Amino acid sequence: MHTVGELLRQWRHRRRLSQLDLAIAADVSPRHVSLVETGKSNPSADMVVRLADQLDVPLRDRNRLLLAAGFAPRYPERPLDDGALTAARNAVERVLRAHEPYPALAFDRRWNIVTTNRALEPFLADVDPELLRPPVNLVRLGLDPRGLAALVVNLTDVRAVFRSRVRRQLAAAPDLELTALYEELLAPGPEDGPPPESDVMIPMIVRFGGRELRLFSTITTFGTPMDITLDEVAIESYYPADAETAAYFEAPTGGARRATAF
Repeated sequence: MHTVGELLRQWRHRRRLSQLDLAIAADVSPRHVSLVETGKSNPSADMVVRLADQLDVPLRDRNRLLLAAGFAPRYPERPLDDGALTAARNAVERVLRAHEPYPALAFDRRWNIVTTNRALEPFLADVDPELLRPPVNLVRLGLDPRGLAALVVNLTDVRAVFRSRVRRQLAAAPDLELTALYEELLAPGPEDGPPPESDVMIPMIVRFGGRELRLFSTITTFGTPMDITLDEVAIESYYPADAETAAYFEAPTGGARRATAF
């Protein structure tokens, strides 16, 4: 069981900040930061949150800092269908619907899919049912030959993009389950070539419906979450990278009939 000082020092090192850097950012003295890290001073709950804020500590880990300092957790974690999160859930659903006829989905910090819009459903039709049992993991779904990997033309490029994103995520906030997922599906192997190169962006090329569809994506997150679930949910929206792909999705038969919730 680490002390709050030890945990704060770990986060400071992870962010590559000196005690002076953190003290200036938090508007406290470097001596106070030193005393807190060495356990010679017991920080208040507000001070813990203040330092965590400057260290960009995720809400889940802020609760751990508060517990280590002897305080109750401050940030709740409720399922997205909880009544208190109705407005947020509606916002997610609104974003997903508004993105149709193009695919979009919401997922959590471990890449488990929360919900999708209707445009993604046709691509799931031939996926092994085992991969669609909740929780459905986006990385596994995308890279498993029984999932979407069989459709992806540039699978090596897509795996490299996943690898880069998960590496950055682990560097920002270590997680044992996410590390296991990385080691299972994303650890570099002999079949992996050099990182993909592009002047603009790297599309995902999917062979589907007798044609090749080229897609790129953007990520949307909540700006000021105070709930752990909202802090960790993200929406990935896919866009056509060329006119042919746009025409496919915009055709009357391009979409599906219902959304998919996992």
